[in-house]
Amino acid sequence: MLEPITNSSLAPFHHGFFTRNGGASSGIFQGLNCGYGSTDQHDIVTINRDRVAQAMGVAPNHLMSVHQVHSADVAVVETKHDPSTRADAMVSKKKGTALSVLTADCQPVLFCDEAAGVIGAAHAGWRGCFGGVLEATINAMITLGSMRQNICAVIGPSISQKYYEVGPEFVDRFINDLPETARFFAKGQLDRALFNLPAYGLWRLRAQGLKSAEWTGHCTYNDGERFFSYRRATHQHEADYGRQISAIAL
Repeated sequence: MLEPITNSSLAPFHHGFFTRNGGASSGIFQGLNCGYGSTDQHDIVTINRDRVAQAMGVAPNHLMSVHQVHSADVAVVETKHDPSTRADAMVSKKKGTALSVLTADCQPVLFCDEAAGVIGAAHAGWRGCFGGVLEATINAMITLGSMRQNICAVIGPSISQKYYEVGPEFVDRFINDLPETARFFAKGQLDRALFNLPAYGLWRLRAQGLKSAEWTGHCTYNDGERFFSYRRATHQHEADYGRQISAIAL
């Protein structure tokens, strides 16, 4: 069975941060791998995505996605949508549409404005988050009629600080831009630091004056039974890794 993680602040919109459980993939992709960019069998990934669409209550071709490139670009999904669009977030007010993003340590962020009937989904790794993808998603929702004080945002399963080791050049990039971001780094081994990506994402979201912003608290790295993780796969010298999907529907 599929095991989507939900959050009450996104109700009444149908949504889920899906785990790897309940899928048809095998081997290192065991479970619900929804990433066509992986080396998993294309037909099997399609089966997995179709199961997600069914769980979301939409037709398979209405489970929308984009070609994620770690950008701050946002696609507005209307009647037609090209899944090859290079972007890292989507917004929509089209009924019968589900917006989805793929992650394997990066932050999946789902947005909703019940009053305006607008939804959003963003893939927010450190690069996209640093570049403003969260703010861009909110602004795109506003163009569709949202008001920022009515928007709720939830960050789904992401890599936690304990497992996100980075080098000094990474830290300098953030602190040179905004010294106050030093709070998101802890001391690691030797010259390494530990980056708190979900806390950084929450900080940026809460600065936008939203109705609410939360993190589900799930770490992708330390729970291999439930989540795919790029960094864990790298540390275990695996040839590839799966991608979990997060989605919200109108």
